[in-house]
Amino acid sequence: MAPFDGDDTGNLRREMDERERGRLGLRATLSRDALRRRVEPRLRDGYRQSFSVDVDRILHSRAYARYIDKTQVFSLIHHDHITHRVLHVQLVSKIARTIGRFLGLNEDLIEAIALGHDIGHPPFGHDGERILSRLCVQAGIGAFHHNVQSVRFLDGVERQGRGWNLTLQTLDGILCHDGEVHDPQLAPAGQKTFDQLALEMTAVEAASAISLIPMTMEGCVVRMSDTIGYVGRDIEDAIRLNLIRRSDLPRRSTTVLGDTNGTIVYRLVTDIIAHRRNTDVVAFSPEVSEALRQLKAFNLERIYLNPDIKAHLPGVTRRFEALFHTFLEDLRQGNEASVIHTGFLCNMSDAYAQKSRPVEIVRDFMAGMTDRYFLDQGPHGKAFSVTRPAVGAGSGP
Repeated sequence: MAPFDGDDTGNLRREMDERERGRLGLRATLSRDALRRRVEPRLRDGYRQSFSVDVDRILHSRAYARYIDKTQVFSLIHHDHITHRVLHVQLVSKIARTIGRFLGLNEDLIEAIALGHDIGHPPFGHDGERILSRLCVQAGIGAFHHNVQSVRFLDGVERQGRGWNLTLQTLDGILCHDGEVHDPQLAPAGQKTFDQLALEMTAVEAASAISLIPMTMEGCVVRMSDTIGYVGRDIEDAIRLNLIRRSDLPRRSTTVLGDTNGTIVYRLVTDIIAHRRNTDVVAFSPEVSEALRQLKAFNLERIYLNPDIKAHLPGVTRRFEALFHTFLEDLRQGNEASVIHTGFLCNMSDAYAQKSRPVEIVRDFMAGMTDRYFLDQGPHGKAFSVTRPAVGAGSGP
């Protein structure tokens, strides 16, 4: 078979876009309505649909590869079956695409948002995020938030500072994904612009009281799926590590949702699908929403704030502080032997260095580190050790 020429591939994509319009629901985001900062003729004339291109670009990003060694909840624990960030985003993607299929939404856009939503997480999960945020505030560049950093990485740090030129709909969904917020229901905010995206990012860093609502139904689905993806999985990990017992789970929640990750995910997904007749919102029923709220409160108290998994925190905090200030001084002194030059800036364009203040470069460098790379950045290039949590370990089933 002869290869497609330019006209053939463009016609094929237009045919797929037309087919999509007839297949998807009224509130779905159509691929032909995708918005990019820069027009790319090869995409405009090619056969790949816009949000599918976003998925590919995220998968091929350097930041996506680093998910493999990023803490989800439990750090410094040698156990083959504890969730890391890379598995979490894949679970969220699968859950969200399942919901999206029944709601008639664009699964490519859902997948792009889901796979990219945590790319900005620094090493050591939310603990690392809080430490880095305090350092950024002290340095005068505003609070650090992983959702803002996810957009920053994909839009302005990746590809030597050029970014991937992802669609506005994907970047907006990533920015607005916060699954920590309890949402009984979500309705999309409607059309936005790249200027609005920038304003929202700035407002979040300034700690303004701003409510981030996705512009698309697909973004709303991913946000609710983020919660579904972690709440039961974190329980299973905590049980595996002997932090809690299954019998500890709040009875008022388990009566409605069950007491295993499988039943929790199934009942939450099923409940959202059951409300699909209201095409304007993504919603839980009141009973399921309350059971989920109670379960999240249990997780916060018994898992996320559990002192048994915080033994490493003082050492990690000291290292964050030491590295942050060391890298900042290296930049100010022009120390080109520093790892921030040899391991980061040497791969970046002059445009990135010129538009970024030294403290912003340090933030970007440290936010991109994996747990292992962070631990390897000891004095004189030697790794430093920290106290490991005294919880279960192993690799057995």
